[in-house]
Amino acid sequence: MKIFYAVQATGNGHISRATQLLPYLQQFGTVDIFLSGSNASLSSNLPATYKSKGMSLFYSPGGGLDYARMWRQNSLLRALREAKQLPLENYDIIINDFEFVTAQACRMKGLPSVQFGHQASFMSPHAPRPAKRQLLGEWLLKKYAPASHYVGLHFCAYDSFIFPPVIKDEFVQANPTDGGHITVYLAAYERHRLEPHFKALPHLQFHWFLPGLSAASTSGNISYFPVSQAAFNQSLIHCHGIITGAGFETPAEALYLKKRIMCIPIRGQYEQLCNAAALAQMGVAILSDANTPQFANQIAAWRNAPQPSVVQAANNIPQTLAYLMQQGRTKA
Repeated sequence: MKIFYAVQATGNGHISRATQLLPYLQQFGTVDIFLSGSNASLSSNLPATYKSKGMSLFYSPGGGLDYARMWRQNSLLRALREAKQLPLENYDIIINDFEFVTAQACRMKGLPSVQFGHQASFMSPHAPRPAKRQLLGEWLLKKYAPASHYVGLHFCAYDSFIFPPVIKDEFVQANPTDGGHITVYLAAYERHRLEPHFKALPHLQFHWFLPGLSAASTSGNISYFPVSQAAFNQSLIHCHGIITGAGFETPAEALYLKKRIMCIPIRGQYEQLCNAAALAQMGVAILSDANTPQFANQIAAWRNAPQPSVVQAANNIPQTLAYLMQQGRTKA
């Protein structure tokens, strides 16, 4: 079987999930990977057959989306030209992890595909949403990368086609401990905006992962790290808690490891607001903004508050992929 696997490379979670899934997919046949996107902070070792700048998200310094930069750096015409050139007719199954170019290519060529990932779960009306729904956000979740079939991943099985998150083998096999430090990954915030808040809590130790750093360093109660999958995984396994955005993979992994979590959704990113709504139902602390005078006090209160008891299941990858392979073949 020939498998085409399109991976949205604008988010670290998509890349890390694809890395975990690839050996399992290769048991079904030959896998060609299409990496699309240009601004993930995590380097990829995936053996990509095709690459594209795709349609990428960029963040402003204060924790929101940078729409002006997204307009400048994304080209719809280029993406559509690339869609026409993708040789999807040569594949038995097309798996799409929320990638625009592949979805357009399938539309142009009349080919079925399976959208597989967290965004696919929002095809269900039962997946949690914020109290105030955004029409544009709902439209993007459902129309940005449409497919003929959907296999979703979410914290809970909100519908029959939604499965548990893919948890890395390193976490499944880990023996978590509480080393006392707080792991921080907030890629949408610049360093100078949050640093004073962490320094105002000298009795707490922070492991802060920052895009753009070339080497690790320590200043007072803060240890600064470049974004590295290996270092981040170890920090998460042995942390007391984590402060991060309201993405999907990192909160899911932290829940699986039974870690204390504070999530700060990226402003303007509707999917993160939806995730925050789901996490809030599970008792996770949610903040609307970190760049406020109260942030240090909020961290201190969260650090000492009772921790909710949540059991996060891990995905049975062979079982989920067997279900996926029943969907959307391009050939009988």
